[in-house]
Amino acid sequence: MPETAYQTPRPMGRLEHHYGPRVHILSDPWGLSLVARAGHPATQTPDLLRLVDAAYRHLLLGMSERFPLQQGPLPTRMTASEPRALYSGQRLATDHRIVLIDVARAGTLPAHGMQAALYDLWEPEAVRVDHLYLNRAVDPVTQRVTGTHFHGSKIGGAFEDATLIVPDPMDATGGTIVKVLDHYRREVPGRPKQVMTAHLIVTPEFLRRVLDADPNVHIYALRMDRGLSSEEVLQCPPGLRWSEEVGLDRHDYIIPGAGGLGEWMNNAFV
Repeated sequence: MPETAYQTPRPMGRLEHHYGPRVHILSDPWGLSLVARAGHPATQTPDLLRLVDAAYRHLLLGMSERFPLQQGPLPTRMTASEPRALYSGQRLATDHRIVLIDVARAGTLPAHGMQAALYDLWEPEAVRVDHLYLNRAVDPVTQRVTGTHFHGSKIGGAFEDATLIVPDPMDATGGTIVKVLDHYRREVPGRPKQVMTAHLIVTPEFLRRVLDADPNVHIYALRMDRGLSSEEVLQCPPGLRWSEEVGLDRHDYIIPGAGGLGEWMNNAFV
């Protein structure tokens, strides 16, 4: 797979693409290395859990560009001896409400990992985690994904003016994310300030489906895989020949991907 998109990653840069301004694919050596190691066949469950947590903390750093800011004088340790010693620059508005959605099962660790990372700065009462229980519906003969089964939820109330974040490591077809966002639109009171999804790997097929389904969502990922595209398409910038890009095999698994991370993270292969 002679992919050219990631040959020259830049520190905390962004992949240049033609998918539009709502797609943010980080292109930096640290993030790409974390995902590559997480998807390596030699990486076992204990290391995988640590790597996924580290990858989501890294991804959160890039996503923070969309968080609200505040500005105003803030004391430093020098203020007691010099009243003018005040920090007056920008900083994150750490009272802004954030709702993280745990899409069980692969999304559980990322949701709680991002919660813990936010608590390094955020006021505790401003961050909550909701839980949704979904899984792929698969044709028993072809093994292709036919939809998404919804089994229930545990949601902490309205989300008016909050930032809604859906972390889901491997997003192949987009069916799960579309189902989650549709559930919040129909069943949960309020209107969020913004909606972001967060992934280790996405596909061109996923990007098209989710962007078409929700005109407000912003997608963040560490990598975009289109490994079954033709060599000619792989030589083009991502998204330039979007309709010809292929990132899914006939069972709707991502290529090159990282395998079923939900199975490996939970050590449960069902």
